[in-house]
Amino acid sequence: MPFFVDQIGRNIYLAKPPVRIVSLVPSQTELLADLGLENQVVGITKFCVHPGNWLRTKTIVGGTKQVHLDKVKDLQPDLIIANKEENVREQIEELAKEFPVWVSDVNNLDDALKMINSVGKIVDKESTAIAMSNEIKYGFSLLQTTNFKLQTAYLIWKDPYMTVGGDTFINNMLSLCGFNNTFASQTRYPVVTKDDLQSCELILLSTEPYPFKEKDLTELQRLLPNSKIVIVDGEMFSWYGSRLLKAPSYFKQLQDQVLSLVHARGTE
Repeated sequence: MPFFVDQIGRNIYLAKPPVRIVSLVPSQTELLADLGLENQVVGITKFCVHPGNWLRTKTIVGGTKQVHLDKVKDLQPDLIIANKEENVREQIEELAKEFPVWVSDVNNLDDALKMINSVGKIVDKESTAIAMSNEIKYGFSLLQTTNFKLQTAYLIWKDPYMTVGGDTFINNMLSLCGFNNTFASQTRYPVVTKDDLQSCELILLSTEPYPFKEKDLTELQRLLPNSKIVIVDGEMFSWYGSRLLKAPSYFKQLQDQVLSLVHARGTE
């Protein structure tokens, strides 16, 4: 029986390519769609918003942190795709007692490319996945880091404000954009205060998981008048599947936007 090794070192055994897949990770759900697996995917989470029509055509099995195990089991999947960080370990272990569960662990671009290739292989779409990962790699190779190294905070939550540490996928994306994460010495998603943000030249407000809006930018700008503040597309920084095809061009536009803010501030 063929076996596949997931990104946390577990062996997954499959007798044949899966035909009933449950995806518990939004960015990997989008990847499955872009690999051409609409007919094979039977269950997704309520946060799997791409492609949008799947929220109407697939069984919703709960959220990433609150999976309804009974709904998953009712679907009788022959493959479940999960993630070490986004899903709850105890729930994954419970599902793994009955079904093959492939778990990703993505902390940087290289991990993401390996994940794409591995998922492609396990779902019998290896050549498509390799072509996709090569296109992503090429796109990022064209992305030039800017000639500034702005001290940057990337905020993912409000009340309290939360940012990203140096061991996250988002931190790797910031680095590839040429931004210095002020909080890179910390781990995961630390809480920060207004005083902690005083030294940040650039503050990026993510559209997810907290949906920062213009009113939040205005409020924070009053507190931190010397910082440049920009709302950014959180999916581009945190989704590590096929959305990475679109990320380099988005990051180039963001670099240009930030450069214009720097130049504008310099002429004041």
